[in-house]
Amino acid sequence: MSKNLHTKAMDDLLDGVLSLKNREEAYMFFEDLCTVGELEAIQQRFAVAIMLRKEKTYAEIAEQTGASTATISRVNRALNYGNDAYDMVMKRLEDR
Repeated sequence: MSKNLHTKAMDDLLDGVLSLKNREEAYMFFEDLCTVGELEAIQQRFAVAIMLRKEKTYAEIAEQTGASTATISRVNRALNYGNDAYDMVMKRLEDR
């Protein structure tokens, strides 16, 4: 995360997310916090990341998710040059 996001307000938000006990609480919280469009964009990026790790082509990903090539490229850049958080989360989901 870039330094300008490391704020008390962001800490409070992340602590709130970490306090959620189950998927139903997460649905309720995120539906209150975000617009439908914001949630759709977030879930789309995560789906793109999973597909990129499965070595799907940009064309396949765009067709299946509706993501633009710009979004796919942005996610790909995060996978290759980011903080490895996508991979960390995907690994944890595989291990459950």
